[in-house]
Amino acid sequence: MTSQTLSRLAAAWLAAATFATAGTVLAGEPLRVGATYITSGTDPAKGSNGWALVSHGVGENLFTVDRDGKLVPELAEKVERVGDLTWTVTLKPGRLFSDGTPVTARALAAGFDTTFANNKAALATGGRLSFEAGDDLTLKVTTEKPVPLIQALFAEWPLIAYKPTEAGKTVFSGPYRISGFKTDASITLEPNAHFAGADQRSPVNFRKFGDAQTLTLALEAGELDMAFGLPSEVVTRLKTNPDLTIKSFPVGYQYLAFFNTARPPMSDVTVRRAIDLAFDRKELAAAINGGEPATGAYAAYFPFAGREARPTDLARAGALLDEAGWAKGSGGMREKGGTPLRLLVITYPQRPDLVTMLPVVKAELAKIGIAVDTQVVENIQQVASAGDFDIALWAQHTAPSGDPAFFLNSMLRSDASLNYAKYASPDFDAILNQFAAEGDPAKRVAIALEAQQKIFADAPASFLVSPVWYVGLSKRLKNYEPWGSDYHVLRADIGEAE
Repeated sequence: MTSQTLSRLAAAWLAAATFATAGTVLAGEPLRVGATYITSGTDPAKGSNGWALVSHGVGENLFTVDRDGKLVPELAEKVERVGDLTWTVTLKPGRLFSDGTPVTARALAAGFDTTFANNKAALATGGRLSFEAGDDLTLKVTTEKPVPLIQALFAEWPLIAYKPTEAGKTVFSGPYRISGFKTDASITLEPNAHFAGADQRSPVNFRKFGDAQTLTLALEAGELDMAFGLPSEVVTRLKTNPDLTIKSFPVGYQYLAFFNTARPPMSDVTVRRAIDLAFDRKELAAAINGGEPATGAYAAYFPFAGREARPTDLARAGALLDEAGWAKGSGGMREKGGTPLRLLVITYPQRPDLVTMLPVVKAELAKIGIAVDTQVVENIQQVASAGDFDIALWAQHTAPSGDPAFFLNSMLRSDASLNYAKYASPDFDAILNQFAAEGDPAKRVAIALEAQQKIFADAPASFLVSPVWYVGLSKRLKNYEPWGSDYHVLRADIGEAE
């Protein structure tokens, strides 16, 4: 593939802008930030910690998506293809880790090797990658599977850049370094002295709140300079407070429902299709006071997003349940052989909109005779991995690197580590295989659209809402501008003085 083709591909993807920048604050005074999540630990190779540590301003990637939605270098300077499966990444000179040591190819190779050995999500696009340092600024990368655009791979959330140390610690290169961490409670950050502009940057106390209402109360009480991820129902009230600024922004996330295809009755595709038709996406969007009904797996501004609204058809949904043998019993509820059609729908408090949507989903399914039990669980990944659910309401950024393939490969491919739906379809996998060999932007769009049509037919998941999120700010951070999502909540310029 020519460098011209790669450049054209990189420029073609319009991604959700994932940077959050800020205006004036007083450097030196700790910023008080609250959200319903923090990293679960400081090991960047574990779970989704890599994403969270970048969100907290601690880590960086080789490539990222900028505020204008373009795929751009971050720690890397450029990348060149040297073979079918091999690439050479040239690093930016003069970059330092937070311990003052240079960011070298050898150090990053050790970190990436650790990630690929311990985090299956990293394998989604290129399989297992191997790394070799040419010189201090040259990293040779070999992929297991063909990758048309390795820049997008290195912008994926598992691939945070870091250096493992002999003492078993990890060192990062972002604008902040961790000075304290309390599991499931808080992370304390101080400026990375080796990152440009450190003297203009304030320390940060980042607190986790168990629910969005408690987060709201802390903002109103003057305990926070930023409350990230406010529930929609409090926005009108908060906007009347002269000491607060409330900002909304569209995100690349999708709110969706994973269906546990390995657990009866959700193992029946006819039942899943009926449930998909029962969801009223306009009603769900109205319930959370923002966003648009989902048209598919991606937000509408992506070129690979669906263009037609997903249908709601209660009559057809009822007919499908009849076809599947679930007849209406007393009170209009469905049963088969004396067994009621009763489902467990779960979600998690870290995404308050999903909690708001939960009773609406229950009421919508009741309209077609399905009884629902609901549960809000703290560790959704653990419960989902164990398969202890019928439907899981989920929030997911489906194109974090500006490319459609990662979400599909990491969460719906048959052998994917994050395939909570337990969906297994050789035909769907064959569609995804086309991504590995196709670099033309228009053809990748066509592959993504074909994959979505297969999802609509098999219904391992139902896409519900493309949301809008809200951030509450004190006067100190009134100029903060959120962009895209929660991939970069804390940025290098959040503490710049006027």
